[in-house]
Amino acid sequence: MLKNHISQNYLGLNGKFFGLTPENQEVFCYTLANKQGMEVSVINYGATITSIKIPNSNGLKTDVVLGFDKLEDYIKSFDLPSAPYLGAVVGRYAGRINKASFILNGEKIQLTQNHNTHQIHGGESGFSQKVWTIKRIPSDKNQSITLEYLSCHNEENFPGTLTISVTYTLTDENELIVDFSAKSTEDTVVNLTQHSYFNLNGHLENINHQKVTINADQILETTEELIPTGKFIPLKNHDYDFSTAKDCPSIIDNTFVLNDSKAASLYGEKSKIKMTVTTNQPAVHVYVGGNCFGQIKGKENADYHTTSGICFETQNFPDAPNHSHFPNAILKKDECYTHQTIFKFENQLP
Repeated sequence: MLKNHISQNYLGLNGKFFGLTPENQEVFCYTLANKQGMEVSVINYGATITSIKIPNSNGLKTDVVLGFDKLEDYIKSFDLPSAPYLGAVVGRYAGRINKASFILNGEKIQLTQNHNTHQIHGGESGFSQKVWTIKRIPSDKNQSITLEYLSCHNEENFPGTLTISVTYTLTDENELIVDFSAKSTEDTVVNLTQHSYFNLNGHLENINHQKVTINADQILETTEELIPTGKFIPLKNHDYDFSTAKDCPSIIDNTFVLNDSKAASLYGEKSKIKMTVTTNQPAVHVYVGGNCFGQIKGKENADYHTTSGICFETQNFPDAPNHSHFPNAILKKDECYTHQTIFKFENQLP
């Protein structure tokens, strides 16, 4: 074991051993840092963001995402009554797929069911629970890390062997750029997202009273099980009209149809930190939560609850493979799926 630890640290001087999975796979943590003092830490279990630390003018840093201190807690969190997916990459298909099935090239594809009779976030053991291979390692000159995962044909019953990579890049403008790419050996469906829970006043705080804007005029209509019906709900005079800044809602689990690449923003009055989200995806699914049901402690002994953080899951529409008028979710054989989202942080202190 020691030999592997040494080789991993040789490849990237700021890589730290984070733990072993039950299958004896090694997990490491890498930290990106820019000239402003901002830091982003990533582990190769689930290609998960474990912390984002934003400095203020006093030199203090605020950790603005939820996470755990130990690998075993990330693993155990998937056994909670509702898995939070803290900071993880979600796939092969983010969001819900009705009846866990769809038609592809005239054939019915029956996926694994992990959300009553439906599928959510890639199935019973999606990309969030896999150990990814580290392909590019941060250095003094290069504050980015690339991780790769090979999803075999019929994993969770999805067709095609899919090669996925995610690159996290930290710029000196305090931007965290998330770039996904994927290619399949067969026609398949793909919808990836980054599932960090943000709290700009710090991960120990409550998300309520932080200000949210979302650049959308419509949300997807859904059933009681949050499955899209195929219809759209206009947001004019709606509680979820965030075209101007409003307090973060205590309960939300909805897909917003974006007007353009400027997806959303969040502002923490206490920290004076503002985050803006831009993306090339057609939607952002907004979810407030992070609840660990009192069973697992978060970082710094935190008790994460139903309003601990807010997710901005930039992505295609949930259940798009079952709605011909939704944006295309089919990735053709040997074509390339690309997805970019940028989280930009600004400190609004005078």
